[in-house]
Amino acid sequence: MSLEDVVVIGGGIVGLATALELRRDGFSVAVVDRFDMGRGASWAGAGMIAPTAERPSNPLERLRDQSARLYPHWAIELKDQTGIDIGYRRCGGIDLALEPSEAIELERQVLAWENEGIAYESIDLSDLYRIEPNLNGAFVAAYLLPDRGQIRNPRLLHALEVANRSAGVSLMPGVEVRSLETHGDRVISVKTKSEEIFSGIVVVAAGARTGEIVETAGIRLETPPIKGQIVLLKTEPGVLTRVVEHGKNYLVPREDGRILVGATEENAGFDVRPTAAAVAGLIAEAERLCPALAQAEVERAWGGSRPGNRDGRPYIGRAPGLSNLFVAAGHFRAGIQLAPATASLIAALIKGDETPVDAAFFALDRPPSTAQTAAIRS
Repeated sequence: MSLEDVVVIGGGIVGLATALELRRDGFSVAVVDRFDMGRGASWAGAGMIAPTAERPSNPLERLRDQSARLYPHWAIELKDQTGIDIGYRRCGGIDLALEPSEAIELERQVLAWENEGIAYESIDLSDLYRIEPNLNGAFVAAYLLPDRGQIRNPRLLHALEVANRSAGVSLMPGVEVRSLETHGDRVISVKTKSEEIFSGIVVVAAGARTGEIVETAGIRLETPPIKGQIVLLKTEPGVLTRVVEHGKNYLVPREDGRILVGATEENAGFDVRPTAAAVAGLIAEAERLCPALAQAEVERAWGGSRPGNRDGRPYIGRAPGLSNLFVAAGHFRAGIQLAPATASLIAALIKGDETPVDAAFFALDRPPSTAQTAAIRS
C-alpha cells in the first residue's frame, strides 16, 4: 500500500513526460507500467517531429506545433539533467508522390501547409539529385519541408526514465493494473495484482490498454490497438539525410547509417510480432523510394500497438463524472510528436491553470467529428 499525490498508469512517452512535468510542479508521483518503462508503442516508433507552423488551424495542430517548439528545449534540458543525447536534430523532410492519384492527396497536404504557414518548397528532378541523390527520381510531385525534425526514441525514453528517477518519481515497472476503485465521484485507489495504491489524482496514459482500464471505473473509451511494424536497415552514413514520406510510409535516416522503414497499420489486437509479409512489403517500399537500399543490411524488425481513437484526435482531459481521473491516450501514430504539449496540457488541467490549447477539443465525451486533412502526417 502506498500514497501518492498522483499515480500515472502507463510508462510510455506520454506517461513519463506527464509524471516529470507534475513532479516539477511539486506533486509526489508514481508511474505504474505492466512492462519495463518505455517499452511499448513509444519504443516502436520512428521519432519524427513535425515542422513548426505560423498559423495552426485547430487545437490539434496547435498541440503539434507546441510540441515541435518544445522539443529543442527538451533535448537541452534532458542532456543537462541526464547526460543523454536524445538525438534531436532538424534534418528536414521530403514528401513524395509516385503516382498521379497520390499527387492529388499530396496537393491537399500542400494546401494545409500553405494555410498554416508551414515552410515548404516544391522540388524538381535537378533539386532532388542535388539534395538527396539516392532517392527515386521517378516521382510525380515532391516537396521539401526544411523544418521537420527527428529524435531517437530509445534514447528519449531512457532519458525521461532517468530524469524521473532523479526528480524523485517512483517508477514501478512490471506492475499490472487490474482496476480503478471508485467511491462517489472519485477514484479512491488503483488496484494492481499485488497491491493497492491510494492517490489523490489518477492519470491513465496506458496507450491502447487505456480503454479497458478506465472501463473498470465506468468510463467507455475507444482506444483500439492498431499494430504497426517497422524495419531497421543498416547502410553507410549519408545514403539519406532527410526524412522521406510517401503516403503512410516513411524512411527515417539516422546519422550512423541506420534507416527506419515504416509503417504498417493492422488490426491484429495486441500481437506485435513482425510478420514476413509485412517486413517484405516495407523492404520493397524502401527499395522503391531509395534503390540504393537494396544493398542495405536488414538489422531487425519489430512491431508495436498504437492506441487508436474514434475521430483522429487523442483523448486528453478529465473523465466525465469523476473529479480526479484524467486520461492522456489515443494518440495513434503521433504519440512522440504530441507528447511534450500533451504533458503540459494535462498538468494545466490538474492544477486548474489556463490551458495552452482548447482542452474541449480533446474531451473524452466530445461529440463525434468528421476527420479533416491533417497538415502533417504522423
